[in-house]
Amino acid sequence: MHQAMTTAAVTDTTAGQTPLLGFCAFSGTGKTTLLTKLIPLMRERGLRLGVIKHAHHSFDVDQPGKDSYRLRHAGAEQMLIASRRRLALMRELDDLRREPTLSDLLPYLDGAGLDLILVEGFKRAPLPKIELHRPSLGHPLMHPQDPNVIAVASDAPLTPTRPLPLLDLNRPEAILAFIQGWLRDRG
Repeated sequence: MHQAMTTAAVTDTTAGQTPLLGFCAFSGTGKTTLLTKLIPLMRERGLRLGVIKHAHHSFDVDQPGKDSYRLRHAGAEQMLIASRRRLALMRELDDLRREPTLSDLLPYLDGAGLDLILVEGFKRAPLPKIELHRPSLGHPLMHPQDPNVIAVASDAPLTPTRPLPLLDLNRPEAILAFIQGWLRDRG
């Protein structure tokens, strides 16, 4: 599927209609930092979460010298490693292939076992998003060009260009309260 699909099309691709909520911002704004604070708070409230993160660079999840690393580097195009506590699937992609879309990745998650899927990155994907903004970094706001932004979280006062909730980026509990209300309103 192409990234220019409708929000409904992205949502419809998840198992069990698990809601998706994205976090969009320019690099260095603090998306991962915020999520590492929000996720434990969400777990304390009983939410079962999945996370999809887009990386703009090559990365490795296994370590040189480990069996999975050695087998993958020997030529395995797919490497599944599992124990009693977790499993990880690594799939090699052709370097000439396009960047994966959110729709390409959603089938890898078992949405039936989740209450919410958080998406970090994929800032152009058509899904509900909270924009993170730090005016001191000098980047423009994203929500004027993205109708999928449902709130803006900032570390300084600002006025969104359209009516949107303004959240305090430094208060993860307040952001969580907004997310819980958003989930309730979805029915």
